Amino acid sequence: MTLLDRYIARLYLVNVFVLLAILCSFVVTIDMSVNFNRLVGRADELLRENGAADPSLIRRGVTTVLLVADLWWPRLLQLFNFTLGLVMVGAMGFTFSQLVRGRELVAVLAGGISLHRAAWPVLVCSTFLTGIQALNQETLIPQVASLLTRDHGDAGKRNLGSSDLPLMSDSHGRLYFARLFDADRAVIVDLLVIERDKTGKAARRITARKAQWRDGGWDLTDGVDVTAGASEKIDRIVTDLDPLTVKMRRFAGYSQSLSFSQISQLLEQTAPGDTAIRDRLERFRWGRFAIMIANLMALVLSMPLFLRREPTNMLLQALKGAPIAVITLMGGVLGATAEIPGIPPQLGVLLPVLILTPWAIAAASMLKT
Repeated sequence: MTLLDRYIARLYLVNVFVLLAILCSFVVTIDMSVNFNRLVGRADELLRENGAADPSLIRRGVTTVLLVADLWWPRLLQLFNFTLGLVMVGAMGFTFSQLVRGRELVAVLAGGISLHRAAWPVLVCSTFLTGIQALNQETLIPQVASLLTRDHGDAGKRNLGSSDLPLMSDSHGRLYFARLFDADRAVIVDLLVIERDKTGKAARRITARKAQWRDGGWDLTDGVDVTAGASEKIDRIVTDLDPLTVKMRRFAGYSQSLSFSQISQLLEQTAPGDTAIRDRLERFRWGRFAIMIANLMALVLSMPLFLRREPTNMLLQALKGAPIAVITLMGGVLGATAEIPGIPPQLGVLLPVLILTPWAIAAASMLKT
């Protein structure tokens, strides 16, 4: 790597880290301001649980700040993935604006180096950051998926807790309903299972006081088949409706925090007839990669506006580049999440990328240098 490459790469990465720090600080500050009363109330609740009946103002303040940190450190991992595309484009604009203002690109051209060569350090660093984004999505975020479902009233907790279990079905057509589902211990309380025949009518009804997941099925406590007045004891139900699947369906946003392999496992356990669920999982599985590619496309499409041979009004260039970057980034997000009728989800998530590819090639080839 030449001196020029190291200089541009260092300048670009510094701008990336500064923009990330500013953006994250802004988001956390705004969230804390809007939800300040809930966070203080949660701090008072924790202090009372620990025996502090009348805590001091300083102790309440410190506890509140610690709750904000506890709530937001896993969210910052997710925020990094959500905002990296915008940050990369913004950092590229600041980097080349600094080089244009200091007439450094003029010196690069005078030395016989093309502007394409000056763009390579930014592209290499952006690809490296996209790799970090992929590792973050596949390794770190799945480990804190349960923490990402918390709201401000759950700050300080380390688990999903217990909630009701709405009506769910497995690949065998059984319907499951329960009063309580403990997501952390994989335990269901007051379970009702309804087996259906081929016409969809109820053919069998099973109740259990408690169900514990183990080795591909639910072990029932006081499980009874109460079909047509009979009372046959049932000890176990083998099913693909495992705790991970239940959590994915029960808690909004949980499935988006799963890794590629976890989603692939859920697809294997999902019945072929559950088209809506399978399509949604396929979009989650492949959409993340489409968004990463769209981030790089936005960078390439915006770069010719800032990589200039002569000094110019960079504010005007930023106003021109903002719509291009926003439309490209939003196109990647919408393509990864929106259902396109008649197109398989594996192809639908890549549709914006396929549309943008010729434009990106044209933008790179028409760079004046």
